[in-house]
Order: sequence, then structure tokens, then C-alpha cells
Amino acid sequence: MCSVHDAVEFEKRGLPATVILTQIFKNAAIHQFKSRGMEGHPMIELPHPISNLSYEQMHALTLTYVDQLARQLTN
Repeated sequence: MCSVHDAVEFEKRGLPATVILTQIFKNAAIHQFKSRGMEGHPMIELPHPISNLSYEQMHALTLTYVDQLARQLTN
């Protein structure tokens, strides 16, 4: 997962980062973070699938994660 690799590289440079993914990719991300020495790194887990959501549904879903995203990037 490129997003995990990117998050690790950002974190190494002192820049807070997180990964936004759907549930189906959670285990892969956990293993990749662990293999890169960042076990337990936070991520934002959306329900799967999201590709079938309308714009309005995706917008509403996105808004439910804004606070979590802000916390992960500021802690």
C-alpha cells in the first residue's frame, strides 16, 4: 500500500500523517506499518465498499471522520 509507505516517510520527516482506507485493507496496512517499525500507527477505517456511494452519501460519510482525522494529525 503506497499510502502506508507515504505515511511512514512523512512521519520519519517529522510530519504527522495518517492513512484513510476501507475496512478490507486494514490488515494489510497493519502488517505494513509493523514491518516498517510503526506498529500501532493510527489510521482511518471507512466501511467497504465506498465506490457505490453517491456524492451526497460520500460527503456525509466523509464528514463523520473529520474530527478523527484532525486528532490523528495533531497528536
